[in-house]
Amino acid sequence: MTGPARDPGLQPERTRLAWRRTTLACTVVALLGVRQALVGGVTGAAALAVAASLLAWLGFLAVAHRRVTGMGTARPAPLPRRLALAAVVCTVALAVFAAATLF
Repeated sequence: MTGPARDPGLQPERTRLAWRRTTLACTVVALLGVRQALVGGVTGAAALAVAASLLAWLGFLAVAHRRVTGMGTARPAPLPRRLALAAVVCTVALAVFAAATLF
């Protein structure tokens, strides 16, 4: 016996908006890191930090895009563990890069 179809309400929309807000925050952190690295002078370490920051940002952007597009159905599939891990690693990496530019 099957029950009534689940009404997701606005949950998928709220989740999409949360991913977009997080992507915007990661973009701001990456841009501030790039700005800080360039203001301090373009050195080898600064160029490496900018490249790593941009790589982490692109990784998070790819995961977020995949998740946002996957939320288009009434019953979206759960985020695979490897994508969740990739999002966490990219977010932590951006936070470390941002903290490193302050010191």
